Amino acid sequence: MMILVTKWFGTFLCEEGKVIRKTLFPPDAEAIAQRLSQVQRGGVLPEEYALAEDFKVKVSENRQSPIGKPVLFDSSFIDPADYGYSRDLMHEVMLKLARLRTSEPIPRDRNIVQAIRSLDDLIETSNLMNERLHEWYGLHFPELADHARERRYAELIAQHGQRHCIIEELGLDLESIGADLEDEDMDAVMKLAASLVSIYDDKERTEDYIQDNVMGAAPNLCVLMGSALAARLISLAGGLDRLSKLPASTIQLLGAEKAMFRHLRSHKKPPKHGVIFQHPAVHRSPYWQRGKIARALAAKAAIASRLDQFGGEPGGESLLADFERRVEEIKRTYPDPPPKPQYNKAPKKRK
Repeated sequence: MMILVTKWFGTFLCEEGKVIRKTLFPPDAEAIAQRLSQVQRGGVLPEEYALAEDFKVKVSENRQSPIGKPVLFDSSFIDPADYGYSRDLMHEVMLKLARLRTSEPIPRDRNIVQAIRSLDDLIETSNLMNERLHEWYGLHFPELADHARERRYAELIAQHGQRHCIIEELGLDLESIGADLEDEDMDAVMKLAASLVSIYDDKERTEDYIQDNVMGAAPNLCVLMGSALAARLISLAGGLDRLSKLPASTIQLLGAEKAMFRHLRSHKKPPKHGVIFQHPAVHRSPYWQRGKIARALAAKAAIASRLDQFGGEPGGESLLADFERRVEEIKRTYPDPPPKPQYNKAPKKRK
């Protein structure tokens, strides 16, 4: 049985440590880099198809599986110097290949991953600044926290500053117990509030960007999970391509890695769900049904992500309908919580 092997400078048919047939790439760095780029993307080269068309062969790489069965094969005996390819040419090829791959269009899901992580940073920053603003402005007007929250709280301070102006703006009738602030101190607090308002604006723009782009990158997953949760799953998996290759059991626990490691380390109860707990069908259900519903949702999410990544007819609506039927079936089958386990305690022996 002959083995099909592709090196950086050509494609070879080998048998028992010998090269039987070969197709060498043109000794041009740009042409070789183009072929290697296709190889790295998982494609099969025309030279590989042509070389193997008259033989029944096995292959040395998984990407060549359309040609034959992949097997382990040591091809170190194929030396480029024996065929007139120098190390200098290889160096030039690798440089051109690196430039070629880095200039390729970025997949849309990669942008979604970065946008989700940017959103997480904005949320963390806004929470920290909001806490600092409450502590600082609370010295002057602590009662404002009972009448405004988050963005509204920061906007009132950024626009009006002094508490009597805010009281007039809100139409309140109260007497504050806070202390007065000097003008320079109030100016610093107002600038902090204005910065926080700007972060809230950035957060909203990022959320809109994610929602618009995830619908184009993963429409079936969005129909099933909602755009926000679909984007979160893509981010946790590291991209739509990797998400589409994960089993449903792993998708079910994405976002619950710490709980899983705690279970493995200290034998505590394993988690039943990760970030998909945010799906309304999961978190609105009774605790004894959530694990089964999360499992069903993860199974449908695995199918939806594969449809989005590898193409096919739109199936999001069908997957959602199947999932909703499964949820109703779970609710009918398990309407009551399971009985708590009974432990028979042995009586203590008298001394």
